[in-house]
Amino acid sequence: MTNPFSKLLTLGNDKRLKGYQRKVQAIGDLEEGFKSKSDAELKSFTAVLQERIASGEALDKVLPEAFALVREASLRTLGMRHFDVQLIGAMALNDGCIAEMKTGEGKTLVATAAAFLNALTGENVHVVTVNDYLAKRDSEWMGQLYHFLGLEVGLLQNGMQPWERKPSYAAHITYGTNSEFGFDYLRDNMVSSPAERVQRGQHFSIVDEVDSILIDEARTPLIISGLGGAAADLYNAFAEVMPRLSREDDIVLDEAKRTVYASEKGLDKIEEMLGMEIYADASGKLANHLKQALRAEFLFKRDVEYVVIDGELKIVDEFTGRIMEGRRFSEGLHQALEAKEHVKIQDENQTLATVTLQNYFRLYEKLSGMTGTALTEDSEFRHIYKLPVVPIPTNKPVIRQDKEDLIFRTVDAKYKAVADEVERRHAKGQPVLIGTSTIEASERLSRLLDKRGVKHETLNAKNPEREARIVEQAGRLGAVTIATNMAGRGTDILLGGNRDALVRDALVRYENSNMTDEEKLHTAEAEADYITSREGYAVRQFGGLCVIGTDRHESRRIDNQLRGRAGRQGDPGESQFYLSLEDNLLKRFGQDRLHAVSDMMIKRGMPDDQPLQDPLVSKVIGSAQRQVESIHFGARKNVLEYDDVMNLQRKAIYEERNAVLDGKEFDDMQIFRILYDLIVYKLQTFCPYDKSYVDWDYPALDAWMVEMSGAPEYDSKFYDIHFQDILADLLHDDIMNPYRRKRKEVGTEEMKDIARQVMLRQIDTHWIAHLQEMDYLKNGIGLRALGHRDPLVEYKEEAYRAFTDLTFCIYEDFIRTLVRLPVEKPEIVLPPEEDNPFRLDKLIYSNVEAALTESSEAQLNQAKNNAPLL
Repeated sequence: MTNPFSKLLTLGNDKRLKGYQRKVQAIGDLEEGFKSKSDAELKSFTAVLQERIASGEALDKVLPEAFALVREASLRTLGMRHFDVQLIGAMALNDGCIAEMKTGEGKTLVATAAAFLNALTGENVHVVTVNDYLAKRDSEWMGQLYHFLGLEVGLLQNGMQPWERKPSYAAHITYGTNSEFGFDYLRDNMVSSPAERVQRGQHFSIVDEVDSILIDEARTPLIISGLGGAAADLYNAFAEVMPRLSREDDIVLDEAKRTVYASEKGLDKIEEMLGMEIYADASGKLANHLKQALRAEFLFKRDVEYVVIDGELKIVDEFTGRIMEGRRFSEGLHQALEAKEHVKIQDENQTLATVTLQNYFRLYEKLSGMTGTALTEDSEFRHIYKLPVVPIPTNKPVIRQDKEDLIFRTVDAKYKAVADEVERRHAKGQPVLIGTSTIEASERLSRLLDKRGVKHETLNAKNPEREARIVEQAGRLGAVTIATNMAGRGTDILLGGNRDALVRDALVRYENSNMTDEEKLHTAEAEADYITSREGYAVRQFGGLCVIGTDRHESRRIDNQLRGRAGRQGDPGESQFYLSLEDNLLKRFGQDRLHAVSDMMIKRGMPDDQPLQDPLVSKVIGSAQRQVESIHFGARKNVLEYDDVMNLQRKAIYEERNAVLDGKEFDDMQIFRILYDLIVYKLQTFCPYDKSYVDWDYPALDAWMVEMSGAPEYDSKFYDIHFQDILADLLHDDIMNPYRRKRKEVGTEEMKDIARQVMLRQIDTHWIAHLQEMDYLKNGIGLRALGHRDPLVEYKEEAYRAFTDLTFCIYEDFIRTLVRLPVEKPEIVLPPEEDNPFRLDKLIYSNVEAALTESSEAQLNQAKNNAPLL
């Protein structure tokens, strides 16, 4: 059931859709004209549209012609003509909206019209997918259309080198995953020269499966890490004491909110076993070790949130069930889990750069997305991303039957009933897709079907390409497929099987036959046509694809996605969920109310294998899902609120860093301003306005001046100066003078280059340290709520102070390095005259030598002008 507030927010969609319908009519009127054009004429029309846009014509003005062009090109290259509703979906994308289109409506093709139109501007268009397989598949598949129209297509894949990525970003349209785009953004802000950047900005993005990327994955920020200090012994020590704690007395656990902490009694017990006082550690590291050890022991379960494969602990995506290769939990949680499972503890990582997906995607000038299920999260899309959801009508009416949930008292009874139902449907030939929420559940069900001799495929979301191959054939006669709820997302299930996939498989079988290539293809196509026609007819007679859910997901949206796998494009289909009163969702959020239901079933003598269809239980389930959705939204909002603070700092640092990288000059005036700001800031520490000069710390000021200037000692001449402004001017001169001497020794232009390199190094070094400091601050800031202070407000204030300190620390180290930079006189070696093809006059070399010796800037420049080859 959709949120009533979402309905209010989408009231304007009817008006929007009517406007889209008028444009569809205009596109239809152009269709015959484009049909009459040759391939070359179609391709050349792309250039015509590009010229019109370059001359100032608006995208909306050329949209009908661009969409009509894409529709005709698609028919010629892909054999697919855009449905009217697909054009409407593309218009929603172009308007910066989310197009909610049911499964099987052809979202991959929808993206082409909007991507083509926006690529005509010459700006970058990024099409974002949920995994590398889909990015590669879609770029190659839809790439035929783009290439036909004269556009270049780029592809990003995990493991590509920077020199491979740059051409992909230079293309008109680039396909890749959200992680690849996000990490490249971070890496581009860590490069040491402009030429190393791979991206060319963020203009227009189409996010496929937008709910998965912008909602489900938004709680986990993207982090680039480097090796930090290792502390394996501490992790092992904490992991060893965790199993000795009592759940009743030693910890306070809230599974609903996913929080756990030690009680006073538990803390005393832990400290006694470890032989250390945890909160006596001023750095907060021991407190973090305790926090992560408790989370690892009591909140994270093996084969649910993570798996251990070949001695390595890997994260399982809670929404897709897919193993997240190369990803690690942050803040020491991953190491705590490794200690718990007694596998090798990998080195701790130090954050080098980080950004949330929310703040990365908000960088785009225009953002859009597609999914089958977005309306339940409409308010979040609008609030966080300013993205309205536009439900797009289906091409054909949906005739799928969504049946009421069947509720069993125990988990065992539920799985037995599922196995019975699958066996019955399989026997008559109806294909069945079974959705599970965990790897553990899928393996349990697989074992039950094995015992009954039911042939099936089990997808644990470990191999996206293999998943897609299997899901493509999940609609074949008698097929039984067990999958985590999101496995194979992005791949259509066609009743009777996927013809192209059957052709592919047949060609592999015929590889070593004596047939010619033409005969192989003809035979394979004939075989595929026969199978899909015969099996497709039979499957439709048996009721189409049957989708069975083995438990409700925490999000209603995921349940709807599973249901949506059946009934595509007007096909028949069924869906039904099998639940038990022992399911995790109900135990966590409806336990008290469901005790009465369980007692009632027992009193009535209902056998365990008899299901209950009770509106009360359904109401509890809906309430539980809304609670979890609210909690998850709160978590994402919390992550974003904290990252918004860091985002302002990140933008400022990256803006300054890029300015330096792109050639920002540090001339005398720039150095003068930086130094003066630094001195005023330092005087607030040594000689503050709010204290009498009698209390000013002149010795500390002397020590600082020695450190900054590099003088062996610095006898203060300031003791009689009682005014900060005068003091600042004198200090300024005493640092600027050695800087000017150093600049004369090195040369003005050379000093500017050195200053850029020094500033770049200081920004990077201090920013990394700042990120670590802010991590520790964020981890401990929640405790301030105990003192009735708002942690977010406290974090903002602390972050502001920390960033001010960061800025002046960068300035201080920058100035100190420039002033104290050791300079060696370059040794100029004359090439032997017989080896010198340019026959340079020796006088020129002597001029350069004299200039360097005398530190004369004018002579050095004159010598360089005389010897341009040097």
